[in-house]
Amino acid sequence: MNRATIIGRLGSDPELRYTDNGSAVAKFNIATSEKWKGKDGEKKEKTEWHRIVCWQKLAELCGEYLSKGDQCCVTGRIETRKWQGKDGADKYTTEIIAKDVEFLGSKKDKSEEPRQYTERRPMREPGEDDDLAF
Repeated sequence: MNRATIIGRLGSDPELRYTDNGSAVAKFNIATSEKWKGKDGEKKEKTEWHRIVCWQKLAELCGEYLSKGDQCCVTGRIETRKWQGKDGADKYTTEIIAKDVEFLGSKKDKSEEPRQYTERRPMREPGEDDDLAF
């Protein structure tokens, strides 16, 4: 199973673009940090940066509601892409292709309730299509 879930803060505002066929794509970086005490008793911290890619409506929502410093929880799959640079050398990048993004709030507004957005379509409403012969 290829599934990643991270909670962190955006390092910059999401970059929202549209492909030639009109599909929305948003890209942004999230920082996650780990803190511990070393053997010498000193506090230590390590920060990892994760590249996030969102598509379609999820991309538009992230572009509209997320900004630098905001905290969110991203769930998706890990994907590594390969391309050739201008010098002809192979280049690689590893990204998390988001399926769900939960907005946990910003540094500015601590009172905001978390909001969750998903790329998947919602299940049908109760009573919808009840007239089907099954």
